[in-house]
Amino acid sequence: MSDDGSERPWLRSCAQPLAARYDVALLDLDGVVYIGPQPIGGAPEALAKARAAGMRIAFVTNNASRDPATVAQHLAELGVPATPDEVVTSAQAAASVVRHRLGPGATVLVTGSPALRAIVEAAGLQPVTSADDRPEAVVQGFWAELTYQDLAEATVAVRGGALWVATNVDSTLPSPRGLLPGNGSLVGVVATASGHKPIVAGKPELPLHAEGVRRLDATRPLVVGDRLDTDIEGANAAQTDSLLVMTGVTTAAELLGAPAEHRPTYVSCDLFGLLEPQPAVIVDERGARCGGWVARRLPEAELLGDGPAVDGLRALLGLAWAADDAGEELTDVTRALARLEID
Repeated sequence: MSDDGSERPWLRSCAQPLAARYDVALLDLDGVVYIGPQPIGGAPEALAKARAAGMRIAFVTNNASRDPATVAQHLAELGVPATPDEVVTSAQAAASVVRHRLGPGATVLVTGSPALRAIVEAAGLQPVTSADDRPEAVVQGFWAELTYQDLAEATVAVRGGALWVATNVDSTLPSPRGLLPGNGSLVGVVATASGHKPIVAGKPELPLHAEGVRRLDATRPLVVGDRLDTDIEGANAAQTDSLLVMTGVTTAAELLGAPAEHRPTYVSCDLFGLLEPQPAVIVDERGARCGGWVARRLPEAELLGDGPAVDGLRALLGLAWAADDAGEELTDVTRALARLEID
């Protein structure tokens, strides 16, 4: 139940800063802490203050091509001190799935980067390089240097009955040139050729979330991310509260149209949201209110008032999501959103 007494699972209020309510923040990286080689403005300062308030930080990523030490070093270079133990990757989650299913010492055909192979080996499993080695499992992760032969070996092994675990099925990955094929696209090659589907370790599936909770011994975790279909969907699947930050890929318009499984518990402009209370969103027959803003349904959605833009967005979200839950459709929100200047 939220602080305002509502049973609503989304846009709940919190009278204290989130860093005081939750013991561990399970943070996505790209779009939350950094974009490419640059930190997101204010992210290092916000995370330092969250740590000072007693919140522990875990950096949870679907990226399986880099080992935790490399990720931690990258974060440190961006002004975000991190240790390898605080980095949790889908490669680690995939290795844990195989070890749990097959036990230590199982042979694994690694289709991915040297970092993925090292993580599989560190989990007490035995990497092999060919389907002719009769591997008990295949672990597939993204690596830009994968070849046709690598995918062919994985296909033969999967068709031969090997347990198949994909680190993630993100169809694309960001680059300075735009979106490029991600691991999900490469997994699709093996799936088409083998007629099988993999177990998926990464977000939004549960293994990576469980790995982060276990490694940080979290009792009150908060998932923090920028993507609805991975970070937020995964948090909801795990019945864990979430904070969506508007620094990454999700636009305000996309958020307004989010189905129930993609709706976050909280919304903030950036990681400074960890340091702030979350105001109540009051929804009734007259509309929705948050802070100094009121959102109303007229021939088109109307937003009145002033204050922090994110409170106006919360009011609009309350209006839109309540309408959707009632089987109704909110009319055009373009003009209302333009008042907020939030992309």
